[in-house]
Amino acid sequence: MTNASKESIITDAALAPEGKLKIDWVQAHMPVLNSIREQFEKELPFKGLKVAISLHLEAKTAYLAKVIQAGGAEVTITGSNPLSTQDDVCAALVSDGITVFAKYNPSPEEYKSHLIKTLETKPDLIIDDGGDLVTILHSERQDLLSQVRGGAEETTTGILRLKALEKENKLQFPMIAVNDAFCKYLFDNRYGTGQSVWDGINRTTNLVVAGKTVVVVGYGWCGKGVAMRAKGLGAKVVVTEVDAIKAVEAHMDGFTVLPMGEAAKIGDYFVTVTGNRDVIRGEHYDVMKDGAILSNAGHFDIEVNKVELEERSQSKRTVRRNIEEYQLKNGNKIYLLAEGRLVNLAAGDGHPAEIMDMTFALQAMSLKYANDHYTALGNKVVPVPYEIDEQVARIKLASMGISIDRLTDAQKKYLDSWAE
Repeated sequence: MTNASKESIITDAALAPEGKLKIDWVQAHMPVLNSIREQFEKELPFKGLKVAISLHLEAKTAYLAKVIQAGGAEVTITGSNPLSTQDDVCAALVSDGITVFAKYNPSPEEYKSHLIKTLETKPDLIIDDGGDLVTILHSERQDLLSQVRGGAEETTTGILRLKALEKENKLQFPMIAVNDAFCKYLFDNRYGTGQSVWDGINRTTNLVVAGKTVVVVGYGWCGKGVAMRAKGLGAKVVVTEVDAIKAVEAHMDGFTVLPMGEAAKIGDYFVTVTGNRDVIRGEHYDVMKDGAILSNAGHFDIEVNKVELEERSQSKRTVRRNIEEYQLKNGNKIYLLAEGRLVNLAAGDGHPAEIMDMTFALQAMSLKYANDHYTALGNKVVPVPYEIDEQVARIKLASMGISIDRLTDAQKKYLDSWAE
């Protein structure tokens, strides 16, 4: 029995064979990460180091953990969302010598304890999703801070929290802003979110999208992807925004732009993608149509205000897996998907493997960069170096059999010169 199996907290070790099949499937569709794994196996950039990971714990994340393990690290992993953890994948990781503290749908107390146990392994490096690990390290477990060299953050929400820490001069180690890399937001946020959100909604509801009105709350890169895919499914798309520039962009992309107070009256589907709280709330429920379907694709389960939804309801029941029906006091019914958690993961399998291939390649290379340069980076939020972004893109192109041009020496000289 490995140390990982002795220490881990998972639901059922017997599920490992099912989890291995899932991991094998995504590995076969992640050529960029496979290339980086080969590099890591030769160089062992994390030899002798401990790495703690908090991400949505499913097959693609599991393969990232195995790639980092192949680089010489002792890896411990936990989930970043109670409903996105897949128990068979957890079991498979434990059988491969990775320590896991995670199970599907834990209590809030269990979920928190899993995060803390992950940090109590005293990691040198971390990968975070939403900032939970960093927040715990900077609040209740500051005793574990001194060991951490740095890490990488996956999401918009997490980077917002990191920048707030940095602004107050409280961030104690460098964190690479993976979410802000070109190969993250252009592909993962846009194409990954766009496809996986509708995968989750469609498989959960089994209802048609064509001809209905979809309200996309927030027009960042994730919102762009959700709106684009909704349009492709035949929906009429309405966008709500608080950013004037993004609102103009949504309008010029062909979508109707309205305040939420007006959009709430006409929407059939609502998808929040803001990273903020209470973007759908009490006054919006009061004017929604009977049968409106609410979902969140931002981050935490606070974008849709569940407290105010319950206050306006006379009853609540589960009518289908991952669908809760709220019978409002005004007689209308509103349906909330996946408890307001990330619909693409809590009610689906997350982004396609080929998309996460690029994102997790960025994570792996950014973690190596953080370890190689942590003494020089300072205690701040650090952009992903363009060289890493470009390297990931070039490996991706090669895996697809695509070649591109290169600048000639004369062209390089011209671009570097101020004279004609």
